[in-house]
Amino acid sequence: MSPTSSTPDPGGLIAAQRQHWEATLQANPHMYGTEPSEAGRDASSRFSVENLSKVLELGAGQGRDTLSLLGAGLDVTALDYAARPLAGIRDSARDAGLGGRLTTLTHDVRQPLPFADASFDACYSHMLFTMALTSDELAALAGEVHRVLRPGGLCIYTVRHVGDAHYGAGRDLGDNLYENGGFVVHFFDRPLVDRLAEGFSLEDVTAFEEGGLPRRLWRITMRRP
Repeated sequence: MSPTSSTPDPGGLIAAQRQHWEATLQANPHMYGTEPSEAGRDASSRFSVENLSKVLELGAGQGRDTLSLLGAGLDVTALDYAARPLAGIRDSARDAGLGGRLTTLTHDVRQPLPFADASFDACYSHMLFTMALTSDELAALAGEVHRVLRPGGLCIYTVRHVGDAHYGAGRDLGDNLYENGGFVVHFFDRPLVDRLAEGFSLEDVTAFEEGGLPRRLWRITMRRP
């Protein structure tokens, strides 16, 4: 699905969302808790079993899954567009004796990923793909993930989908983007999953729930051939 004419200017939207996220995370340093997410635990286990040791994490947030990946013995490059939470992740990793295997980078994923081709064994992202990104921007990001993964590399990401209770609520921005409570969410349908899997082998789409609503999500696993 292509962005509609009602979709806001991406530059202005991302700037507003960055400020909103930074303020929210600063005010709530443990907004999502300190324990890893179910998806983060699963990814850490999967990557370890397959000896996929060099991991790119997109949208690291406050780092609860970053620390899980590091604790599994993986080398992690954690990206986020909010700089302050990344500093907190570095501090937490250092305090846990895991800082030597962590690299952090402030980066807007609307821009090409700043890495050479075939730089990583795996890519993990919990909820980054479901943020204020249009379908075209997501397709470009998936292409970048494909580029920086080594052949046989695995990408695991999670998104809220159109079966979620908040789908259709709030301000309709077009392209299945809705603003609710100051946050913009891109709700995925299956055609978008398939579009982002172009060039990959789509291995699994698993439905699960998280949080108090509960949020309804898909965990998507795809491999670079």
